[in-house]
Order: sequence, then C-alpha cells, then structure tokens
Amino acid sequence: MGNGIVGVDHVSFLVSDLARSLHFYEGVLQLPRLARPDLGFPGAWLALGEKGQALHLLVLPDPRSAVSPKTLPEHGGRDQHMALQVSDLDAVRQRLDKAGVRYTQSRSGRAALFCRDPDHHALEFFQPTDSSRLAEGSIKSSNV
Repeated sequence: MGNGIVGVDHVSFLVSDLARSLHFYEGVLQLPRLARPDLGFPGAWLALGEKGQALHLLVLPDPRSAVSPKTLPEHGGRDQHMALQVSDLDAVRQRLDKAGVRYTQSRSGRAALFCRDPDHHALEFFQPTDSSRLAEGSIKSSNV
C-alpha cells in the first residue's frame, strides 16, 4: 500500500470478566494465548491467525458499559465489529452451537456469520469462496 500502512497488528477489547472472556476466546474459538508483559492491569493477549496479529483483552473501565445490550443491533454486521477470516466456517458454527452462542447469518449472501462475545463485542467469521483469497490474503470489499 502506498500510504505506509502495512497491516493490522492487534485489536483491543475492553472486557469486564477476564475468565469469562478467556473461556469464550480460548475455549470456544480456540485462540492460543500469547505472552503478555505486566502492564499494571489485568488482561490477556491471544493470537489471531498465522501472521502475528493479536487480540488484546483489557480489564479496564468501559465507558460503553452504560449502553444496554438490548439497544445493540441483533445482527453484528450492523454494528462495529471485528471480522475474522476462517478456513472452515462450519467448524466455527459447530463450536458456537456446542457452546450455546447465538449467531446470525450474513445478510449479503456471503459465507459468514456474526456473534457477540460475553461483553457484547460483535465478531464476524467469514470463509472466502475464492481459495486464492485465503492463501494470498488479497483485499476485496464486500457488503455486510
């Protein structure tokens, strides 16, 4: 890219209960935990994929906690969200089903689904239909 941005390093989510969040991210989604330095507050870092990206869970006050989850869109694609490319969407669906996690299908017709984590962050899981996109990581835009 000519703008100097070369990729995404990490995404941070504020969480209220680290053990509950780790149960979801490590247990249900099977994200491996990474080493994390002592930052003076609780948290955890988890690996996202094979290119060094990470999810940082931060146990810090969340100014959005006053927002009722009932006011959030049911479909996470209509909310701010993190999209994760997966190689087997059915396997993700099975893990979510087994854990009793509610999700919605993509409304664009893509092979994608949306759910919320225990702190109501919206997550998208999508499986590219073009296998070269998965292997090469090429960028294409799509509807939610």
